[in-house]
Amino acid sequence: MGVNYLPFESAPSSAARGIRWQRVALVVVFFWFFLGGIAHFVLTDVEMRIVPPSVPDPRDVVLISGFFELLGAFGLMPKWTRRAAGWGLFALTICVTPAHLYMLNAHDQFASIPMWLLWARLPVQAILLALIWWGSRWRPARPMY
Repeated sequence: MGVNYLPFESAPSSAARGIRWQRVALVVVFFWFFLGGIAHFVLTDVEMRIVPPSVPDPRDVVLISGFFELLGAFGLMPKWTRRAAGWGLFALTICVTPAHLYMLNAHDQFASIPMWLLWARLPVQAILLALIWWGSRWRPARPMY
C-alpha cells in the first residue's frame, strides 16, 4: 500500500494500520529474543545469577534457554514457522517467570538494580507475552519478493 498524498484519496484502513503494527510487534519480539539469546552466551555468568537456587545446573539452564531464545527469534522470520516459534517463545517467557520472582524475593542480592525496575519486569513480561502472541500471527498480505 502506497502513501496517499492527495486529500481526496482515502487514508489507509484501520485494518492496514493494525497489520502494520502487528509487523512492528513481530520485529520487536525478534530483537528482544535475538539480543537476549546472545546475552545468554556472552554474559553467561551474569545470567546465571538470576537463576533461582532451586533450579539445578544454572549454567546449562542459561545456555539452553539462550539457544531456544535464538531458535525462537529466527523461527519468527519464515511465515511457515512463525506460529510455532511464537508458541515456543510464549512458553519460554512463562518459564522464566521464576527468575523474575526470585530477583524480587532476593532483591538484596541485586542491590545495583533499583527495586522499581525489578517490579517493572512483571508488567513488561505481560506486554511481551501479548506482543509474542499477536506478532507471531502476522502474515504478509502478499509475498515479500
